[in-house]
Amino acid sequence: MIVILLPITTIAFVALYLIHWQRGVGQRNDQSWDALVARLQPDWIAGPLGAAAVTSVAADATPQERWQCIQGARGLWTMYQNASVMMELADFAARNSESVDRLLLESLRSDAIQIRLCVVTALVRYAFNQVNEGICVNAFRAAAMYSGMTARMQALLEANSGAMAPALSAAMQC
Repeated sequence: MIVILLPITTIAFVALYLIHWQRGVGQRNDQSWDALVARLQPDWIAGPLGAAAVTSVAADATPQERWQCIQGARGLWTMYQNASVMMELADFAARNSESVDRLLLESLRSDAIQIRLCVVTALVRYAFNQVNEGICVNAFRAAAMYSGMTARMQALLEANSGAMAPALSAAMQC
C-alpha cells in the first residue's frame, strides 16, 4: 500500500510545484515597469559604495570595518533581493525593446546569479563564524559586482528605454 502511495504522492507534489512555478512566471511577466522598480530596496545602494570605494576600504580596513561598510548581513540581503529585481528589469527591457544588446543581458543575468551566490556564501559563513577575512572577501566581491551591475543596468536602460531610466535612477538614489 505504501509503495503505491509514494509515487502518486511524488507526482502530485511535482505537479503542484510546476503549477505554482508557471503561475509565478506568468505573474512576473505581467508586472509593469513601475511595479518592478518599486520592488527595489534602496536600503543599500552601490552608488556611494562603488568599485573604487570597495577597493579603497578593502585595502587597509579590518574585517569588522569592511563588514560595517557594506552594512553587514542587512546590506548583503538587500543586494541579494535587488539583484533578482534587476534581472527582472533586464527581462522586461528585453521583452519590450527590439534593440536590446543580448550580450549585455546575458552579462546582467550572470552577474545577478553570481551576486546571489556570493551573498548566500557570505551569509552562511557569517551564520557559523564571526566576521573574518573569508566572509569579507565574498561580501566585497558581491558589492563590486553589484556596483558594476547597477551601472550596466542604467546604461542598458538609457540606451534602449529612455523613459524608463529616470524611474530607475530615482529608485537607486539614497
